[in-house]
Amino acid sequence: MTDKEPVYLYLTTVGRRSGLPREIEIWFTQRDGRYYVIAEHGHSHWVQNIITNAAVRVRIGERLFSARARVIEEQAEHQLNAEVQALSRQKYGWGEGLVVELTPEVQ
Repeated sequence: MTDKEPVYLYLTTVGRRSGLPREIEIWFTQRDGRYYVIAEHGHSHWVQNIITNAAVRVRIGERLFSARARVIEEQAEHQLNAEVQALSRQKYGWGEGLVVELTPEVQ
């Protein structure tokens, strides 16, 4: 991680019950034009919000964009899941958990 590379990504989901925006600060990695975040627990509120509504907003440094989020199914996409977890371990020293992919929407 370089000094200029942002450490955190700010992810805004829509509350599945309230319909209100919910923002979290979370570690992230990048691969092939997509961003990845890892939930320590699959039952986290932000993960449940994504399962209900995949439309999210992402802020990294000064950059703000809309994206589609999806949970990576470890069994179905084992290689992608393992690669993203390895990227996270390399960047932060931790990579266990549920991988979520954020695909920026074309503007």
